[in-house]
Amino acid sequence: MTSPQLYLICFVVGFVLALLGALGGTFHWPFGAGHGASHGIPLPHAHGGGAGHGGAPAHGGAGGVHVSPYNFATVMGFLAVFGGVGYLLSSRGRLGNLVVLGLALAAGFAGAALIFGFLTRVLLRHERFLDAADYDMVGVLGRVTVPIRAGGTGELVYSQGGTRKSVGARTENGDSIPRGEEVVVTRFEGGIAYVRGWEELAGASSLPGGAGDPRSLE
Repeated sequence: MTSPQLYLICFVVGFVLALLGALGGTFHWPFGAGHGASHGIPLPHAHGGGAGHGGAPAHGGAGGVHVSPYNFATVMGFLAVFGGVGYLLSSRGRLGNLVVLGLALAAGFAGAALIFGFLTRVLLRHERFLDAADYDMVGVLGRVTVPIRAGGTGELVYSQGGTRKSVGARTENGDSIPRGEEVVVTRFEGGIAYVRGWEELAGASSLPGGAGDPRSLE
């Protein structure tokens, strides 16, 4: 196999796989997309931050999504650029094999760096992985919108993750709570929030961190 043929194979493999990965993410085809290919480009799995975007580790946090530079998109981009430049220089130029290899490698790394920059600065700039701790119901403060009858179920409205939500609610001790009263979720089971009145908890103990202090529920 000649050098131009080898470079051509690299270019075709890289370009075709990158194209199939992008199309797989856009049209939800079963190949190349990995878990949740964002914006039609396969991105790495996430670890430690929650559900993530397939190929190399990524880490999520409050500051956004941090993608490993060694992911499917950058590797395929490197292969395509490396093969394309190498093929053009080796088939139409008069440069030595080592010079062609060096230029092709440099072009490949530059192409991969551009793709990585596009992913992190454009596509993933405002994305953020979900942290399970941010969505824990215990300790959530809300307001009763549908009265909770004694032994019955009402409705609670609360804000979490910047979104206003509602959930069925029952009192922890089986008492009734009127509409409009502020309550604190003490446990969450079977899609039902079990609550106690805010004033009840606040007045149960005057010492911070005591059994009746709502902060002890968090």
